[in-house]
Amino acid sequence: MQKILMVGVAALCLSSFSAMAEDTLPGDLSTTIGFVSDYSFRGISQTDEGPAVQGSIDWSDDSGFYVGVWGSNVEFEDASLETDFYAGYSDEFAGFTYDIGALYYLYPGADSDLDYNYYEFSLALGYDFDVAALSASFNYSPDNFADSGDAEYVAGNLDVPLTFLPFESSLNASVGHQWIDDNAAYGVEDYTDWGVGITANVVGFDVGVRYVDTDLDEPSECADGCGQKVIVSVSKTLP
Repeated sequence: MQKILMVGVAALCLSSFSAMAEDTLPGDLSTTIGFVSDYSFRGISQTDEGPAVQGSIDWSDDSGFYVGVWGSNVEFEDASLETDFYAGYSDEFAGFTYDIGALYYLYPGADSDLDYNYYEFSLALGYDFDVAALSASFNYSPDNFADSGDAEYVAGNLDVPLTFLPFESSLNASVGHQWIDDNAAYGVEDYTDWGVGITANVVGFDVGVRYVDTDLDEPSECADGCGQKVIVSVSKTLP
C-alpha cells in the first residue's frame, strides 16, 4: 500500500507540473492519472495480481513529434517501481496512421546485476474505417528484460465505437505474440496473449473493464500472473 501511495503522490506532482507548464511550453501537454486492479503487461501481471496507481505526462506538437514518461508500482524482486520514457513521431498518410517510436523501461532501485532495465523500438500502422479501427504493431528489443536477449512482440488491435450506449464508449479486442531469445532468463516460453474489453468516458473519467489471458499454464509454464483475469481501470486526463 505504501508503494501505491508513493506512486499516487508522484502522479499528482506530475499533474501539478503539467498545469503550470501548459501556458509556457509550445505544443500540447497533458497528464494522466489512473488506477488499475492489476497491472498486466502483455498478458502477464507486473503487480502479483494486485492493484496499481499509474501516471504519465505527455508532450506533442503539430509536427507529429512526441515525448513522454509513464510510471507504475510493480512487484518484482528488488523493484517496486517502473518508469518508462518514450519518444517518437506519428502522422497520417493516405488515410493510414503510423507511429515510429522508442521506449526505455527503467526500474529504479533494482540491483544492476538483475539487468531489469531495457529499451525497445516500436512501429505501428492503423486505419480507421469509421465503423471500426484496425491497427498492428511491432516492438523489438536487442537486449530485453533480465538480459534475455533479442525479443520481438507483434500485436493486432480492433476498436469498435459503441454508439448505442449513453456514454462515449468503445469495444476493444487485441491479440499479440511474444518471442524471446533466452526464455530461461525471461522466465517464460514464447507465448500468445489476448484481451477484450469496453471503455467509456463517464463524467470526464475513462472507465474500463477488460478480460485478459495467455496460452501459458500456471504453474508449469508461468509461476503466477499469466492466467485469465478481469481488470478494472479508472483514469483521468488533464487538461
